[in-house]
Amino acid sequence: MNQAHPTTRREFLKTTGRFAAASALAGVIIPSVHAAENNTIQIALIGCGGRGTGAAVNALSVKQAPLKLVAMADVFKDRLDGSYNALKGNAVGKFVDVPDDRKFIGFDAYQKAMDCLKPGDIAIFTTPLTFRWVHFAYAIQKGLNVFMEKPLSADAPTSRRMLKLGEDAKAKNLKVGVGLMSRHSRAMQELYHRIQDGEIGDLMLLRGYRMHGPGGVAFSTKWPGQPSELLWQIQRFHSFIWASGGCFNDFYIHHIDHCCWMKNEWPVKAQALGGCHYKLNPQGVPYVDQNFDVYSVEYTFADGAKFIMDGRCMDGCKVIYSSHAQGTKGNAIISSAYDCGLPSSTFKGMNTDHFNLIWESKVPGGEQDPYLNEWNDLVAAILHDQPYNEVERGVHASAVSSMGRKAAHTGQEITLDDFMKSDLEYAPGADKWTLDSPAPLVADAKGMYPMPQPGLKGLAEY
Repeated sequence: MNQAHPTTRREFLKTTGRFAAASALAGVIIPSVHAAENNTIQIALIGCGGRGTGAAVNALSVKQAPLKLVAMADVFKDRLDGSYNALKGNAVGKFVDVPDDRKFIGFDAYQKAMDCLKPGDIAIFTTPLTFRWVHFAYAIQKGLNVFMEKPLSADAPTSRRMLKLGEDAKAKNLKVGVGLMSRHSRAMQELYHRIQDGEIGDLMLLRGYRMHGPGGVAFSTKWPGQPSELLWQIQRFHSFIWASGGCFNDFYIHHIDHCCWMKNEWPVKAQALGGCHYKLNPQGVPYVDQNFDVYSVEYTFADGAKFIMDGRCMDGCKVIYSSHAQGTKGNAIISSAYDCGLPSSTFKGMNTDHFNLIWESKVPGGEQDPYLNEWNDLVAAILHDQPYNEVERGVHASAVSSMGRKAAHTGQEITLDDFMKSDLEYAPGADKWTLDSPAPLVADAKGMYPMPQPGLKGLAEY
């Protein structure tokens, strides 16, 4: 795969206001223009974990056109079977038509699943990010529209590769959605326009908080010896930078994306701190993964404005999970809870009390779920043959997340320019892996994996 040339900062900062407006037709029943005799849009699910199952439910809940799940792929049979059973038992189960001969296992399963589709159908990618460019390249070759989960990359070479593939998809008029659903929150869309219109003045400070107990599969103990170490690391993908960017990328990317959206810029540099307060699980067994349990990253925009992203995965501490914007005339609550929780609101001055309230979002009941909105928007673009490609923004959000992670892991100031010029790829050759391939990360004799050591390893994360 040829890599695109490193992106300049000016090119990288071309932002995504064009993605802020949702399709006005997203909730409207309209005639299908899908090029098929029976107008059914077929779907293949590649990656059958919880997020993949959820994405399939969202896809099959779209009412604008008939959608049917016809193929599934994963490297784990039990995960595929569990997803299939969950989908068949769901209200959307009548739209699931996946017999055993369209259930595929292995590292080449993605090809077999997509081979079941015809041009114009949709492939869903919900595997660990390492495989995103591999699967995307094959989808473009097959002429398929795509929905892919975040993050899209954990390093510069794959970021550049994904940008190039995004342009290839545009050239073939393929529609591509990326699972940064905040951009499809109807409340945040209106808030974005209010901020751009100057309702709270010029933005000076953005704050994101995701502080809760250990989540996902981010904190792992020693490899049990089976399945293979490669497959175990894939199962524990949050624990390894090569597989997910670690918890910083996979957990915090939503706040990073929507805060930068409100600013309508991407930051140019980051400095950070973080560390491991606890490296034993509740049973006293050492964690062996590559994550810190606390991160605090200060991003700086070209105009000097700041964005602080604080993350914590620690039991027994106060839970704070929200995002905020401070302007010269007032402030805003971007997400009141979780990644894009309602309502969004604006206030005069510094305080967020009722007396200073300017506006609070009111979203119709049928459009309150951004996970469903993003699917409605994607399908509307397919049906109307409208431009729709979220790859550039998805890569930007992934790279900015990675820049912050690297600043914390190295203890150095990291610029976006320097990050994007790097040639270090954490999982090279992922397109050639088999079930017998070695893992890209090797534990020491004690079963411990290399950890970030800020200040000791220069610009190396581990």
